[in-house]
Amino acid sequence: MLSGEFYNASDPELVQERARAHTICRTFNSVVEQNTSCLFNLCEQFHSVGENSYIEAPFLCDYGYNIRLGKGVYFNFNVTILDCAVVDIGDFVKFGPGVQIYTAGHSLEPDKRKAGDEFALPVVIEENVWVGGCAIILPGVHIGHNAVVGAGSVVTKDVPSGATVVGNPARIINSN
Repeated sequence: MLSGEFYNASDPELVQERARAHTICRTFNSVVEQNTSCLFNLCEQFHSVGENSYIEAPFLCDYGYNIRLGKGVYFNFNVTILDCAVVDIGDFVKFGPGVQIYTAGHSLEPDKRKAGDEFALPVVIEENVWVGGCAIILPGVHIGHNAVVGAGSVVTKDVPSGATVVGNPARIINSN
C-alpha cells in the first residue's frame, strides 16, 4: 500500500486498522465541546503532530498513522483524509471546511476494480499553504509552499510554490 503498488483494501489487517481509526474519530467527533485530551487521543493516532496544531470536529481519516502535521496546522470542520499513503502537511497550513485529501485510487481497468484492487500515492502540502473550503486533493499531488487552493477546487496535478489555483480541474490563475 505504502509503496504505490496495487493492494486489496479488504485485507483483514487493513480492515481492522481502519476500524480502530474510525472508532477514534467517532469518539473525537462525538464530544460536544472539544477538549485537550480528546484532541490528544486523535493526534496520538497520527504519525506526528507539530505544536499548536488544531483540528475541528468532525474529522475523518482511514488510518491516521500516515498523517504528518507540522506546527500551527489548522483543520476547519469536516476535513477528511484517506491516508492509505503518507500525507505530509507542513507548518502553518490552513484548511477551510470540507477539505478532502485522497491518497487512494482505483484502477481504470474494470476487472481490477471488481477484484478490489486499489493503489495509493502520497500527498505533500508544504508550509504556509491555504486550502479553501471543499477543495479536493487527489493522490500523488505535491503543493508547494505559500500556495493557495481556491474553494471547491479539484487538485489533480502538482501546484508550484506561491501559485494560486482554482477550478475543476484546478488551474493556475496567479503565480509568484
